[in-house]
Amino acid sequence: MRLVMTEPVERMDRPYARRWGALLVLCLSLLIIVMANTALTVAAPDMTQDLGLSSADLQWVIDGYTVPYAALMLLLGALGDKYSRRGALVLGLFVFGGGAVAGSLVDSSTGVIAARAVMGVGAAMIMPATLSLLAATFPRAERAKAITLWTATAGLAIAAGPLLAGALLEQHSWKSTFLINVPIAALAVIGALVLVPPSKAGKKGRIDYVGGLLSVVWIGSLVYMIIEGPHFGWGVKALTAAVVAGVGLALFVAWELRHPRPVVDVRRFTNRRFAGSNLAVALFFLAVFGAFYYLTQHLQFVLGYSALETGLRMLPLAGAVFVGSALTGYLTPKVGMKWTVTAGMVGGTAALALLTQVDAGSSYGDLVAPLAVLGLAIGLALSPCTDAIMGAFPESELGVGGAVNDTSLELGGSLGIAILGSLLATSYSDHLADATSGSKLPAGTLATAQDSVGAGYGVAQGISAQAEKAAAQAARATDPQQAAQLKAQAEQLAQGAHQMADAVGSSFSDAVAHTSLIGAVVLGVGTVVVALLIPRGRETDPAERAEHPVEAKESDEAHKLVESR
Repeated sequence: MRLVMTEPVERMDRPYARRWGALLVLCLSLLIIVMANTALTVAAPDMTQDLGLSSADLQWVIDGYTVPYAALMLLLGALGDKYSRRGALVLGLFVFGGGAVAGSLVDSSTGVIAARAVMGVGAAMIMPATLSLLAATFPRAERAKAITLWTATAGLAIAAGPLLAGALLEQHSWKSTFLINVPIAALAVIGALVLVPPSKAGKKGRIDYVGGLLSVVWIGSLVYMIIEGPHFGWGVKALTAAVVAGVGLALFVAWELRHPRPVVDVRRFTNRRFAGSNLAVALFFLAVFGAFYYLTQHLQFVLGYSALETGLRMLPLAGAVFVGSALTGYLTPKVGMKWTVTAGMVGGTAALALLTQVDAGSSYGDLVAPLAVLGLAIGLALSPCTDAIMGAFPESELGVGGAVNDTSLELGGSLGIAILGSLLATSYSDHLADATSGSKLPAGTLATAQDSVGAGYGVAQGISAQAEKAAAQAARATDPQQAAQLKAQAEQLAQGAHQMADAVGSSFSDAVAHTSLIGAVVLGVGTVVVALLIPRGRETDPAERAEHPVEAKESDEAHKLVESR
């Protein structure tokens, strides 16, 4: 047996014998690129303190990864199809690992943002390659099961990122959350060479570079606008990005409709199953990433858990994803993807609705049910959608298919953090202003506390420090009258610090409930739209239609007959 797998999967006359081992490598590669975002949520406080990051710096440390990741996937997926899908995976792992090493060595916000951007480029190579290699390696009869495991891994990574980062932060600095990616990436490279067979499109013409570059322009501008506008205001930068995104999208669609070999055939979006699946993925990750964004803050700041304790308390989400994935493998063949996906989206809406009950008296026990329901919903809905999206592409465009799925996922996640995060910040600020009205808090101090829940607790700690200082002065004072005045001042400041902390906690809890209500409404409306879009029964995908035209026609006629009854 050769150490490095060299036989292309397209030349094999039977299913690849070690395909499940190859799937393990693909899932490992997926794990680190999803964890790169979720782990940062618990490392952010240490990073902010060590590097002196402003709120704008921290936002771009997070989103410096997202912009190149989302913008480059379509073009890089097409390049992987033409030249080498495994090559794209391995190169992406090297780039990702190099960015992680750089992130651990820099000591400035600019350096961290640049390192995160490099990691985003690597992730843009890895993500579509994992799905395209999965689809190329597994026969159609097993592909849905493999995609179910791939989806479950993504759900696991959402919860595993904070857990792993929290464990590292107990003994190490935030830089360890970058370095942990390096050995995993190295292991994935070795596994890819040994277990994953080479794959590329058999009949792939020239790359549509114009369409690819237009996709980079409009997706990158759209993601930039999504980040810049809600967080930093709709100034010149955000409005310019909005115009560029709109014009770029129009040019992209016009070019792709006319090109004989487009980077992605936009006519596919007229297919109800395909369009509904992409919308479901985007809406689901809007809800998941938005909820994850504010729940980790609630656990750390309001409930006072450490980074590790926060990660442990996200585990019900990961466990429920696996349960939901197992259920979808059983239910989808019996009832069809329409009902499985709809049930998952209803579950996601219910999870957000449960979070509307969060208040100042809520404990972690009140969050367990929403986390479990949300994880179950992820497992139910996402696997059938991903399978439907990948099934809409022929074997020569599997990389592009993976990129379309992942772009929908990333756009949804970016929208979730931007829109729900912005609503959370506005709601928190308004509630805090109401809660502290009449407290004679200086305007500048209130503005600082309104910036974020962390800043709010920082203000409370500052008032508490003043109380301790006044108490110490009272203890040293020799004049009884001065000592009494200082003691009264210390007691007043201590009471003010306690009231401020209570106001911050209750304001953020109320903001979580309000934001969850908006998220539930958005996902609920989206559920209805997706349910109307996705047809009943099984709609033959374009790839199968091309391979088996007679069977496809008979299937369509039978489907129409059933629906007419």
